[in-house]
Amino acid sequence: MQGWENWEAATRDDQVPIYTFWHNRVFLSTYFWQKRRIVVMTSQSFDGEYIARFIQRFGYGAARGSSTRGAVGAIIEMTRLMRAGLSTAFTIDGPKGPRYVAKMGAVLLAKRLASRSCPSRLRRSTFGRRNGVGTAFRFPCHFHALVLDIAPPIYVSADTNDDGLEAKRDELQAALDEINARFGKDHRDVNQPRADIR
Repeated sequence: MQGWENWEAATRDDQVPIYTFWHNRVFLSTYFWQKRRIVVMTSQSFDGEYIARFIQRFGYGAARGSSTRGAVGAIIEMTRLMRAGLSTAFTIDGPKGPRYVAKMGAVLLAKRLASRSCPSRLRRSTFGRRNGVGTAFRFPCHFHALVLDIAPPIYVSADTNDDGLEAKRDELQAALDEINARFGKDHRDVNQPRADIR
């Protein structure tokens, strides 16, 4: 485990963090962070419905929405739940990708609450794969070590303007990229180009 002090910083002074991780790590993240009263934004797609039902078995809540549909309503619901003391989480590149490109949802939510996002990545030394829409899910294999890395929290103030929000998204992207580089990307992802979504 690396960076647990960053989780402690993100939760200091009774703050509830916004967890962010890549979409294809949802099963690993679900296993590790279970039963911590976390609400996850899941898309309104078929994959999103599958994920919502799966994570609810581990004690999570699900706010349905994505960058293309239902996002505003989901952000409002997540804001309400965070004010009630629940943490939230985003698969930050979304179910349709582009893979490993951070979207704005977590940054916008952090601004509404003047809160902190908590970028993290989990992996196992061995994993299985299940192809999905726009990604390939990783799920844990038995008897292999779980590795957790948490980046320093990213704070977004309530008065952050549009340029500042873009800068915070880039900061979140850089934090997750740095974690990927530290662990080494999966061999099938190394040569995949990153699209510019701005």
